[in-house]
Amino acid sequence: MPESQCASLEKLLNQISGQWTMYILWILDTNGAMRFGELKRKVDGISPKVLTQRLRMLEEIGIVSRSYESTIPPQVSYELTERGKELSKPLYELCNLASRWYGDETNN
Repeated sequence: MPESQCASLEKLLNQISGQWTMYILWILDTNGAMRFGELKRKVDGISPKVLTQRLRMLEEIGIVSRSYESTIPPQVSYELTERGKELSKPLYELCNLASRWYGDETNN
């Protein structure tokens, strides 16, 4: 792989490799747009603070979009942007790889 591609890959991996980040992307990819509370329930074990940090970071780099409705109470939802949807194929490939490597370890 050419060095310029390695630098681009390193940048992408640095952006999306934080704890919980890939799982958040997976949940949004498989469920579509979600409100914060729904997303929090799906990403079991994550704190609201960390979920907020990850969503803000993903929004800053253009992978997730945030929509806000000024209702009472306010409704905020998150979904993958077109750029974020480009990660679908690699996410599914990683899922398939994980299944091959680890199978269903929940029964062990």
